[in-house]
Amino acid sequence: MSQTIYEKYGGFKTISRIVMSFYEMALESEQIGDHFDDIDMPRLIDHQTKFVSSLVGGPASFSDDRIEAVHRHLNISHDDFDEMSALLREALEMHGMADGDIDIALEAIESKRAIIVARTAA
Repeated sequence: MSQTIYEKYGGFKTISRIVMSFYEMALESEQIGDHFDDIDMPRLIDHQTKFVSSLVGGPASFSDDRIEAVHRHLNISHDDFDEMSALLREALEMHGMADGDIDIALEAIESKRAIIVARTAA
């Protein structure tokens, strides 16, 4: 039985560190930093850790309907999504993930673009 990316890199603890690194960069980002004004960051980091975990073979899962509902009011553009993806790549690299595994993780995130990017911002 092959190991998931989630298992390969140490599970929830490692994904949590990756997500925290991502948000440190995201909060400083000129492109997407404003999306996090007045947000309960510990709660968001917990949810995002579960979300990213699920995308790389971990136990948590979120329906596409739920993901879309949570992002619907945020007016996320394709440029915002691209910035998020670039910062996530950087965070994954910082934590020693192999290029092939990074590509798989980012492909999983990319598969959610249509439900995260606002239709009016598209």
